[in-house]
Amino acid sequence: MQYISKLLIVFLTTIVSVESFVSYNDHQLWRLSLTNNEQVLHILKLSREAYRYKLDFWTEEFRINVPVDVLVPPTIQLEFAELLKNLKISYDITIKNIGPIIEKQFLSNQVKNNDDFDYAKYHNIADINAWIDQMVVAYPDLASTFSVGKSYEQRDMKCIKISSKKMAKNADGTIINAAKKAIWWDGGIHAREWISPATVIYIAYSLLSNYSTDPTITHLVDQFDFYILPVFNVDGYAYTWEHDRLWRKTRSKTPVPLCKGADPNRNWDYAWCEGGASKDPCSDTYCGEKPFSEIETKQVSTFIGEHNDTIVHYINFHSYSQLWMTPWGYTTKKPAQFKLQDDGSVQAINALTALFGTQYVHGNIGATIYIASGNTVDWTSGKANVVFSYAVELRDTGEFGFVLPEDQIVPSGQETLAGCLALLQYIESHVSHCNQ
Repeated sequence: MQYISKLLIVFLTTIVSVESFVSYNDHQLWRLSLTNNEQVLHILKLSREAYRYKLDFWTEEFRINVPVDVLVPPTIQLEFAELLKNLKISYDITIKNIGPIIEKQFLSNQVKNNDDFDYAKYHNIADINAWIDQMVVAYPDLASTFSVGKSYEQRDMKCIKISSKKMAKNADGTIINAAKKAIWWDGGIHAREWISPATVIYIAYSLLSNYSTDPTITHLVDQFDFYILPVFNVDGYAYTWEHDRLWRKTRSKTPVPLCKGADPNRNWDYAWCEGGASKDPCSDTYCGEKPFSEIETKQVSTFIGEHNDTIVHYINFHSYSQLWMTPWGYTTKKPAQFKLQDDGSVQAINALTALFGTQYVHGNIGATIYIASGNTVDWTSGKANVVFSYAVELRDTGEFGFVLPEDQIVPSGQETLAGCLALLQYIESHVSHCNQ
């Protein structure tokens, strides 16, 4: 009886809290099927002004026979259906009401069985920062914490470093008398992609908790230093918990007072705002007023630049679509070292798929998903000379999209860990090709 009363209080508290959020009750996720160029052009044009109609395009790739996912509010469902009918665009409603799915995720976070961090749940930024501190206490010989700086709203961009005290070795067992090569992984650059931080956290925990028992992890943690930023876009991520679950951008001011933030994955100083990005501050792909206008991208780029004598590998984790991608994103053309990079993607997805059968596609960003200039991995590869730079789109392929159920967090973590370990083994064998 006491447990039921406690749960009821939590539930009522959550309902009050959820009502203060942007409501997505009766919002539907539609999947459009485009079969000719005229349809593609109409939907592309509409997507560029989607915010005017409160449409939220979850996919940014507009091509014949490529599904387009769009969240449609109840106020325009009839009108949008009529437009699609006139354009002879067929569609399926994949989620009839996204509101209860979002409310369930918040309610799940409120109900805690004990003080332990639950890797099968999504967590807010305060819980994630506390988890980092717990890892440092639990694994003092391996884990330490640092901040790459403050966000626009003065939150710490808190990282965990995983590093053993052992020296890295050559393949013949001799000690490498130089600084260890290093890895940078980050999640949550787009705020609403909750599976990204959750997966990064699971991977980091697996490296720490299995260091003494798993020979592969032991070897790789001895060989590399790991810099891990679970939540890149800390302000945007906090906003998804406090106000709008489907917020994407940062939270900085723009020239348009009512439109906040820039897309931190279009704000990097490499082919900035040349294509697949918008100069409209109200757009979800707004590239910012200038390269590195967002303090978050500036902080991370500074850290990577200061450590590019050791960092040989970078992953920027996203969702969704199940893709393991390499530069370039600003063009469909491939860089000179594409085969070296893409062969690593093949190793990763083969290991990932072997676990649960999850299917991933690999290739360069611009040709695999869409043009995206000013993105993170183009800069890390093209400017910082981190050859093994990857953008990974995690689960799923559109059934739930950005509101992936919590029962998929651990499987996502497990399979992505397998992919990352295989990729690291590949990188280790090719490290002479990396920046020196």
